[in-house]
Amino acid sequence: MNALKIATATSLAALALAGCSNNSDNDHGPIIAPVPPVQAAPLPQLAPAVGATLGACAELATRITYPETVITGATSIPAGSLTIAGKPIGEHCLVTGQLARRTSPVDGQAYAIGFEMRLPANWNGRFFYQANGGVDGSVVTATGPVGGGGPLENALNLGFAVISSDAGHQAPTPFFGVDPQARLDYGYAAVGKLTPMAKNIIQAAYGKGPDRSYIGGCSNGGRHAMVAAARYADQYDGFLVGNPGYRLPLAAIANIAGGKTYAALASTPGDLTTGFTQAERALVSNAVLGKCDALDGSADGLVQDTAACQKAFDLNRDVPTCSGTRDGTCLSAAQKTAIGGLFAGAKTESGATIYTSFPWDAGLATAGWASWKFASPIDRDSGAAAFIWSVPPADRATFNGRDFVLNANLDSLLARINATSSTYPENALSFMTPPNPGNLSTLKNRGAKMMVYHGTSDPIFSSNDTTVWYEQLRAANGSDASNFARFFPVPGMNHCSGGPAADQFDMLTPLVNWVEKGQAPDSVTASVRGAGNAGGVNADVPATWAANRTRPLCAYPKVARYKGTGSIEDAANFSCQ
Repeated sequence: MNALKIATATSLAALALAGCSNNSDNDHGPIIAPVPPVQAAPLPQLAPAVGATLGACAELATRITYPETVITGATSIPAGSLTIAGKPIGEHCLVTGQLARRTSPVDGQAYAIGFEMRLPANWNGRFFYQANGGVDGSVVTATGPVGGGGPLENALNLGFAVISSDAGHQAPTPFFGVDPQARLDYGYAAVGKLTPMAKNIIQAAYGKGPDRSYIGGCSNGGRHAMVAAARYADQYDGFLVGNPGYRLPLAAIANIAGGKTYAALASTPGDLTTGFTQAERALVSNAVLGKCDALDGSADGLVQDTAACQKAFDLNRDVPTCSGTRDGTCLSAAQKTAIGGLFAGAKTESGATIYTSFPWDAGLATAGWASWKFASPIDRDSGAAAFIWSVPPADRATFNGRDFVLNANLDSLLARINATSSTYPENALSFMTPPNPGNLSTLKNRGAKMMVYHGTSDPIFSSNDTTVWYEQLRAANGSDASNFARFFPVPGMNHCSGGPAADQFDMLTPLVNWVEKGQAPDSVTASVRGAGNAGGVNADVPATWAANRTRPLCAYPKVARYKGTGSIEDAANFSCQ
């Protein structure tokens, strides 16, 4: 925000100088002519991609040559063999392989960057890097996510050549973190190594490289895409970033702090879910709706003006305080203090803020929210913090996730993820986060574009963190980054999908249109996944909503507001203001 403060101070100084001229009859003083605004140079417009037809698939296994790459198969997949959301995927070639096979000198384990590429027979001239989630460790089907839950479309079906990888280790567990190179591959290096290799395979398959390249994913995949925007902006033209855990180590430690807090509040010792029960979470969600639902002009079960809601809702005032036993109709004073502190931003024992605040929203009562808050600290975050990010890593033989969380000293955990050694020369915040994320000048100046979305009820990566990042980006670009990067909050959505939300949407198509046609997206239409949805039903959709409700997702800072007439189930009756 410093750049914004400097710009504001400069403007105020100029106004003060203009007001200081002496206008007496004897001395008129200097005449200060108004300074015309500086017009920013237009950004480059990238040309549309041009497609091509795939050559013989089986021959690719022998024709692909790239350093340190072993092709393990090239198989033709007939049209209709793969079906996604009821859509048969067209004929394509499946290429599998490994890059940079090695044996670790630290833990003695074998490592490689495993991958698969799917190359459509009728190629649209575009490449999509599918950035996967969690701790990676498995090569999932390379279809190319387009955003949201239960997507009805995918990049492969649209004609993209798509790659998926395991990010450099062969199991979805955190123990690879003992090897320092595997840490770096997971953090950023696998994307850097696979990108030129994938483009080489495309060249071999179609006789030309990709005209346009895109990268996208959600959660850790969103982090991968944000890191690529900072490290590999020269390699990609479009970045699709979903619910990004771009400060993932800090978010995980904050979640461990949450685990300790809920354990301390638990009415059943050892059962974190009893520290903030489903009935209590529904109570808070309903109280949030009571104060915030109508702020957008329609009481429709969605909090669309998230910023205004944080001012309107007060946990202490708007939720009853228990005078006796907790029964789901109130929160105890201890709960209000502790849970309110987590939403304000978890702190260490010394009082240092670990990560960021979370917005009060309508999606707290869902099973997905509960899983991330109560199970993840022990099942996911403990192992990642202990093995992938800590210097030194924990001892696998004696590691216990529950003990690690419940006995954690948070100041010590922060110190360990910031530490380095001769074996681990990069700390976690170096290899996991994008360097200087508020400066995307390389991306901007070459005509590339970024679209970011984030559910406002995400329980693990706060949409507030993404909002702060985007404000930093705006400040670094004269208070407006919308000519190359746009952020779309998704009201009510949990982590990448679910929640009481319109969570089904395609952001890849508008991203392509922005990159290649100059059509900047002001909004994206999203749908709920009610009964009969081809992408899968979202169990969190309230029964009172239409099964096919739609909403516009608005480019921040605009908010979807009801126009005052027409069905509240139809996006056409809302506008971004």
